[in-house]
Amino acid sequence: MPASIAPAERLLNLVIALVNTPGRMTKEQVRSSVAGYQDAPSDDAFERMFERDKDTLRDLGIPVVTVTDAGHGDDFGYRVDLDAYALPPLDLTAGELGVLAMAAQVWQDQALRADSSRALTKLRAVGDAPGSTDLVTGLAPRVRPGGGALGPLMDAVHERRVVKFTYRAANTGEVRERVVEPWRLLARRGGWVLVGRDRDRQASRSYRLSRIEGAVRALGEPGAFPPPAEDELAEAMASWAAGAQQVATLAVRPERAGAMRARSVAAPDDAPDWAADPVVGPLLEHRDVVHVPFRSAWELAEELVGYGDAVLVLAPTELRRSVLRLLRTAATLDERVRAHG
Repeated sequence: MPASIAPAERLLNLVIALVNTPGRMTKEQVRSSVAGYQDAPSDDAFERMFERDKDTLRDLGIPVVTVTDAGHGDDFGYRVDLDAYALPPLDLTAGELGVLAMAAQVWQDQALRADSSRALTKLRAVGDAPGSTDLVTGLAPRVRPGGGALGPLMDAVHERRVVKFTYRAANTGEVRERVVEPWRLLARRGGWVLVGRDRDRQASRSYRLSRIEGAVRALGEPGAFPPPAEDELAEAMASWAAGAQQVATLAVRPERAGAMRARSVAAPDDAPDWAADPVVGPLLEHRDVVHVPFRSAWELAEELVGYGDAVLVLAPTELRRSVLRLLRTAATLDERVRAHG
């Protein structure tokens, strides 16, 4: 015998049928054509199942209405009131769609990428905005995937549920199991970080998701630990807080790096006269000098590398070194690919 259909799937099948019916569906039509109702062993069992499902859908806010036949007042049918169920038309500006695109680009994990991409495609179809995300290129944060650990940890943080996982320490390379009360998930320094209380150490700790090996396992029941005190959480997150704001000085080719130009500010009072510098001056003949605030040199360097030779870093030195380091790494990888080609 075929396996019975789960109640949640049966409810979804019913919604789809009642939304798409051209007029109404009678009980007989529901029983014969909607998957899941054939499992009812008797007429009475079907009646109870159908009435319970209608009440459940209405409790969920889905307007299931009763429709009578025009010629037979005692002939009832059902459908979903589309006027009450449909969302109002979306009128998104280019700026609003850009913000949503930036948010979606954070979710680069494979488990979430497909859903966010489908949602943005639908929004662009109804929004009054360009189909391309070029307007926000460079504005979106770059966050590496959290792998299979991200989903379970998000659930555990929400449910305040203890988790257990195998972790490889960055400084020692030691691999061992950790039992953690998860407090927060942060997108920091190009990756995902879990902040929580290590039960073995009885102290707060932070863990990069990229160093978690294997699966994350939930232990016990939800609500197993109280939320952290505000001062305790602040102390645990302090090391991941953004640094002091600095200003980068960039030499940009005309009509390039629009995101950098959009974030530019006035030149600092102590900015040198770069045009008068005998080394830098000639490089500025066909470039514009812009000043961009930042807090993490490493994160801005990753962003600037994406512009290639369209952007030159004049200051600070730390940022220029980070960009050069990334470029040299990329060049080395390219040479290796050619060598093995």
